[in-house]
Amino acid sequence: MPDPSKFIQTVALKDVKCFAFHGYYPEEQLTGIYFLVDVVVEFIPYGETENLQHTVNYEILNHIILEEMTQTQKMLETVIRNIIDRTIVIYPFLLTATVGIKKLNPPMPGEIGHSFVQLKYAASI
Repeated sequence: MPDPSKFIQTVALKDVKCFAFHGYYPEEQLTGIYFLVDVVVEFIPYGETENLQHTVNYEILNHIILEEMTQTQKMLETVIRNIIDRTIVIYPFLLTATVGIKKLNPPMPGEIGHSFVQLKYAASI
């Protein structure tokens, strides 16, 4: 049987769609725009796999995302860092936490599907 400490588990939410008012320019904070948020966390699983207390609950991740997306910021980097910081407080056993935010159809010349900002936290092992 494989050594349980050799496994790395991933829990993720992808493309959580939010309407929010983030943006560097004042008009972005007035009109708002749609965003897609991804959160991916990794950790070494422990204990019984049927116990929600032994994993990362993606309902809690969703709650963090939705709350942070309502807090208007100029920079998506700030929103991302806040999501990561809150996630690590709740789940201090994480090996990595990656958060990315896509701004759909950003207001600039040309046809742009989305802009994208991502930050990855890696615990020291």
